[in-house]
Amino acid sequence: QAQPVESGGGSVQAGESLKLSCVIDGSLYCMAWFRQAPGKEREGVAFASTNGHTYVVDSVKGRFTISQDNAKATQTTHMLYLQMNSLKPEDTAVYYCAADYRKFGGTCNNSQRYNGWGQGTQVTVSS
Repeated sequence: QAQPVESGGGSVQAGESLKLSCVIDGSLYCMAWFRQAPGKEREGVAFASTNGHTYVVDSVKGRFTISQDNAKATQTTHMLYLQMNSLKPEDTAVYYCAADYRKFGGTCNNSQRYNGWGQGTQVTVSS
């Protein structure tokens, strides 16, 4: 299947906002946003299921919101967003949209289950 496609990265000042978008084609249950900062491992940031459950990690809770556009969704196309507010320099990273194309159900905030990855979009936050 086609891989997720992200958009919306860029360079901002600390305290500003960005919204990332992702188009995911395929029949699936779990979707997520990951990020990888220079010299660090990739980490899961926010997770969502197609039936509306969401989870955001503590380091971005209260600043980042994951959402999906059910009006635009079909059984085989999903729109996933990451609204990022009050950005900090430590949020600088390449952000990846991810999907689990193999398993339905279960807990989506398991980073190990993701098997479909976008190409990534750079987010740079300067102080």
